[in-house]
Amino acid sequence: METKNTVYFQIKRVVWVILILLFFVGHTSAGEHLSKGESVYVSIYSHVYSGVKLHALELSGMLSIRNTDPKYSISIQKADYYDSKGKLLEQYLTQPLKLKALESTHFLLKVSDKRGGPGANFIVKWESGHKVNQPIIEGIMLSTRAQQGISFICPGKIISEHND
Repeated sequence: METKNTVYFQIKRVVWVILILLFFVGHTSAGEHLSKGESVYVSIYSHVYSGVKLHALELSGMLSIRNTDPKYSISIQKADYYDSKGKLLEQYLTQPLKLKALESTHFLLKVSDKRGGPGANFIVKWESGHKVNQPIIEGIMLSTRAQQGISFICPGKIISEHND
């Protein structure tokens, strides 16, 4: 006859196995969500406010685009920069830019570039001839002034998918 302790440990072991399985089943694996193209919204801040007097802290920005697919290339169709009111300020590409497998690129905004304001953004459109891993597209902001530093990232948000 089994003791209460033995039954308790068997139940505990079964619960742990179920939790571990749920963890792995609940998380997407690499390559599970493949796409042939997307339009992605990326926040870029030219400045943020801090302190009691809401002092504007100017930031440099970088749009980073990383092809995460180990086999296929992607083509960046556009990287358009908009201000806080949604006005197109600049088109960073005049022709598509091909990123080979695992290749990356970036576009820089100088700290002196205040055109976008605190609500600036990029719209990035990418395509591929194959279903590929989604690229990592994010905004990186940085400031190092007066012995104070601030840095943060804004991940891109898919606003439409192009799987034609």
